[in-house]
Amino acid sequence: MNKPGAPRQRKTFESTNLTDALDGVDDTIDLPVRGHAVDQERIIAAVREILLAIGEDPDREGLAETPERVARMYAEMFAGLHRDPREHLRKNFTQKYDEMVLVKDIAFESMCEHHLLPFFGKAHVAYLPNGKLIGLSKLGRVVEVLSRRPQLQERITEQLADLLMEELHARGVGVILEASHTCMTVRGIRKPGSLCTTSAMRGVFKDNQSTRAELMALVYGSR
Repeated sequence: MNKPGAPRQRKTFESTNLTDALDGVDDTIDLPVRGHAVDQERIIAAVREILLAIGEDPDREGLAETPERVARMYAEMFAGLHRDPREHLRKNFTQKYDEMVLVKDIAFESMCEHHLLPFFGKAHVAYLPNGKLIGLSKLGRVVEVLSRRPQLQERITEQLADLLMEELHARGVGVILEASHTCMTVRGIRKPGSLCTTSAMRGVFKDNQSTRAELMALVYGSR
C-alpha cells in the first residue's frame, strides 16, 4: 500500500450511455459525450488532496477507490457542459395545434455551483405552438442538458424559457421548477423539507393572465 499522500497508480475511465427512458425510442443520451471528456485525472488528484486536508488516509481500504468514484460521478453530473441543448430542438414537425402543450413532473438533478452539492426536483414545461411541435421527450432532454452542469435553479428556469422561445418561435413559454437543495438541508441552516420554486413566463404566458392561470391550474390543480 502506498504511503498516505503518495499518488496511487491511476486509471482512465470511460463512461457508458444512459438509455433514454422518456419515450422508449432507440437513441441514447451520452453522459458524458465521448471526445469531450472531463479531466478525471485532475479530479482524482484533487479528491486525494481533500481527503488529506481533512485528516484522512486516502489509501485506507474504505477510501482507496473514492477519488476514482468521485471523478466518475463528476463526469456524469457535469456532462451537460459539453452538450448544446439546442440540438434536441432542431427536429420538429408541422401540425395545426394552437393550444397549450405541457409536460409535468420532469425529474432533474443538478449541482449547486456555490457549494457543489446536489439539488433535485421536478420541472413543468409548457409552450404555445406557432405551427411547430417537437417530440415530448425533447423537453426532457433539454432539461437534462441544462441541469447537468454547475447551476443555479433560477438560471435553469430562465435558460429553459428563453431557449424554447428562441428555437420553437413559440407564442409563449411557461417554466416552473421545484427543487430541494442539499446545500440548505444538510448543511448551514439545515432545514429539511424546504422547497424552492422558480418560474419564468414568456410571451402569452407573461402577458395574458388567464393563460398563466390555466397553466397554474394544470400544474397544481390536483394537489
